[in-house]
Amino acid sequence: MKLKLKKSVHILLACLTALPLMLTPTHVSAASDANINLASEKQIIKGFGGINHPAWIGDLTAAQRETAFGNGQNQLGFSILRIYVDENRNNWYREVATAKRAIEQGALVFASPWNPPSDMVETFNHNGDPNAKRLKYDKYAAYAQHLNDFVTYMKNNGVDLYAISVQNEPDYAHDWTWWTPQEILRFMKENAGSIQNTKVMAPESFQYLKNISDPILNDPQALANMDILGAHTYGTQFKDFAYPLFKQKGAGKELWMTEVYYPNSDNNSADRWPEALDVSYHMHNAMVEGDFQAYVWWYIRRQYGPMNEDGTISKRGYNMAHFSKFVRPGYRRVDATKNPDTNTFVSAYKGDNKVVIVAINRGTSATSQKFVLQGGNASTVSSWVTDSSRNLASGTPITVSGGAFTAQLPAQSVTTFVANISGSGGGNPGTGTTYEAETGTTLTDAVIETIYPGYTGSGYVNFNALTNSTIQWNAINNAITGTKNVKFRYALESGTRNLDIFVNGTKVISNEPFPETGSWSTWSEKTIQVPMNTGSNTIKVVTTGTEGPNVDNITVTAVQ
Repeated sequence: MKLKLKKSVHILLACLTALPLMLTPTHVSAASDANINLASEKQIIKGFGGINHPAWIGDLTAAQRETAFGNGQNQLGFSILRIYVDENRNNWYREVATAKRAIEQGALVFASPWNPPSDMVETFNHNGDPNAKRLKYDKYAAYAQHLNDFVTYMKNNGVDLYAISVQNEPDYAHDWTWWTPQEILRFMKENAGSIQNTKVMAPESFQYLKNISDPILNDPQALANMDILGAHTYGTQFKDFAYPLFKQKGAGKELWMTEVYYPNSDNNSADRWPEALDVSYHMHNAMVEGDFQAYVWWYIRRQYGPMNEDGTISKRGYNMAHFSKFVRPGYRRVDATKNPDTNTFVSAYKGDNKVVIVAINRGTSATSQKFVLQGGNASTVSSWVTDSSRNLASGTPITVSGGAFTAQLPAQSVTTFVANISGSGGGNPGTGTTYEAETGTTLTDAVIETIYPGYTGSGYVNFNALTNSTIQWNAINNAITGTKNVKFRYALESGTRNLDIFVNGTKVISNEPFPETGSWSTWSEKTIQVPMNTGSNTIKVVTTGTEGPNVDNITVTAVQ
């Protein structure tokens, strides 16, 4: 990101992305209803955020951390922080303060390296550049240990990393370390499995080029060692956001968009209008066309970012906040009419017995849009709008009649609607077959209790050991092979606890975090996706370093 060359190339790629839109003849169509199907569940949302990069532009101040990760008035509500793995471990301390505060505010933190330590690097000729850098072939194991050391350092300083990446943009490395698809594949097969106590992310291609991630998805061992497929979308056309091979092979894995600025990085461009509306439009396509579970901007604080250099939220930031403040971690995207009118774009999400609808009007005239709720109902809808003169301005409550409401979408605006849902559609992922933790299970270093109220069935299970304490459900019946939603009902007084998830004896998720619920009597829900075979399956959860939460039951449903 420091190079002017890369900046210019990214601007060109962004222009190429927009070109088909400019060259396509305008098609005028009659507005249709935006149907929100609360029963048709899509991806689980992990969150929204950006990078803090003290080594290059200085750390966020204490006040700016609150603006970024708080979710009150005049705050962005970011729930993901990306940090930098410096090749020099003497600089790792720079990442701690902001990362700690982000975690205290409930955010996930992940880290990306640009270069290995200098003694692990060699130069080679890359397309005529004799000074290109790559990781020495005999240093792969040492590099994995370097990443392990960073994870341990951060943990010892109060930061439990959610994930660590193998390499930032290995296929666009003019100022850092190049990796070929074959080199990434080798590392993922032979070395990534030794990275402990966090999830492993790869490959963070600069333009979501599938040639560098296809080999991982097609290799069972490499795929087993990858927890998150990370991608950047600089210049990526929306038609290329979809990834059929990931849908086919990536059951149990997460899909994150981990870096972008859009549509440009021009100086002092953060408050241009209506250009800033392109940010929410890009986020809409990332969620709807790309099925991404996370959306991470480049610098949080920059003259073209969500936060201006003076710490105020920019127009681009308010566009991001229409998602980040309301679509919270653990919510699930649900099916919605994505383009009910020529210039209108809609996505919808559910969680915490709420429905969140984000509607973007890119047209130069206001429009009236009808929204129809299917699979649930509401009485009133609250709204917030950002346009040329307003920033997340609260609107007048809208009455819902017959499961529908009509709202005015101002010209060149983004509006977020939120409603409490009654009926079966408003909770975190849906109905299905429920399996109690205390019956039909095998327990290792875990006990059945009835001490705290609010459980279902005859009790709940309390993990006793910091490591290898286990609950295994022995007979999860499944009609058709494929990915399933598994919703845990659990209670946890404080902190975050991590569990490994096994299906039929194979680990499918490492160190899945279960955040605190506030008390042992406060039960919450968390949904993960796992692959299952036809017939009877086993699901096992195992503690990894801290005593787990109390688990009441799991509910298994099909992914729609």
